[in-house]
Amino acid sequence: MQVIKFGKFAALVVAMGVIVGCSSKGGDTGGTGAVDPNAGAGYTTPASSGDDMSSEEAALRAVTTFYFELDSAELKPEATRALDVHAKDLRAAGNRVVLEGHTDERGSREYNMALGERRAAAVQRYLAGQGVSPSQLELVSYGEEKPAAMGSSEEAWAQNRRVELRK
Repeated sequence: MQVIKFGKFAALVVAMGVIVGCSSKGGDTGGTGAVDPNAGAGYTTPASSGDDMSSEEAALRAVTTFYFELDSAELKPEATRALDVHAKDLRAAGNRVVLEGHTDERGSREYNMALGERRAAAVQRYLAGQGVSPSQLELVSYGEEKPAAMGSSEEAWAQNRRVELRK
């Protein structure tokens, strides 16, 4: 059952990535050839009806992982659309969430713990700026301790540089 849910989510992410990739103006990838795990997270469509908007919100609500560049705690612009939807939900329901900061394996344990915390704090600041009470947001840093992807490649490292929003 988990495989089916993951497959559906993966298909949604891939489809959104293809649409964003086809609509982009191109640009420098920094010569790494790495795939951006956030591809598609900022995709928008003109809303022609309420159903379109609610399905777009549902897709953005499903985005709970936000990726970062190497040695950076700066949110990527494509993360803000999904965070806006999460902020709206948090303001309405008053629920608490945990923001888990993660890093790739490079760097010392102490550096990575601090970087994971800075990343989680960046998401916290953004959500607080959108009207979410800081008391609803718990920060945790795992540093490099809980990788999303195993390996020592740019693709694996890119998937590990993240903040996960856990309900």
